[in-house]
Amino acid sequence: VRYRQHGPPHTRLVNWLASYETDTPGVEAGDNSSVRLDVDNEPQPDGFLIILPERDGQAHISEDDYIEGAPELVAEVSSSSVSYDLGKKLNVYRRCGVREYVVWRVLDRQVDWFVNRDGRFEPLPTSADGTLRSTVFPGLWLDPATVVQGKKARVKLVLEQGLSSPEHAEFVGRLERTGKASP
Repeated sequence: VRYRQHGPPHTRLVNWLASYETDTPGVEAGDNSSVRLDVDNEPQPDGFLIILPERDGQAHISEDDYIEGAPELVAEVSSSSVSYDLGKKLNVYRRCGVREYVVWRVLDRQVDWFVNRDGRFEPLPTSADGTLRSTVFPGLWLDPATVVQGKKARVKLVLEQGLSSPEHAEFVGRLERTGKASP
């Protein structure tokens, strides 16, 4: 794995997800953990978000400490693996029920964000201000142009705007009402 093509982008992607987790009780971010999707597929996504099982998330943690089932959101940093990430891996994630899939194509300086609708991944449309806004995790906002340009402060600001939105507050309230309290 090359440093500039993967290391810093990976750190930025995981930091973005971890920052969302910090302000969203009932959600956990992860990095490079094995995910048992089915008997044939056990990928290690660069990053992911899950709704905790006790909050009605679709994945669970096995007795031997692996994620089983599809995380709600999976994110990959892709440079030399673009054809795999947007080909076979995309189809596995779609088929196994990942609800959103983010691929940062580092060399192309593009971010693709897909939403699983009726078993098909469709591109997430950008909002009027150019941001991508999760349909599964309200308040998870990303300005794709600034993330690929390395403008970390702007990426943080856009996420903070999403975390301050009424939709995020409603989502947090819904998670708090669902299941038992998280640790």
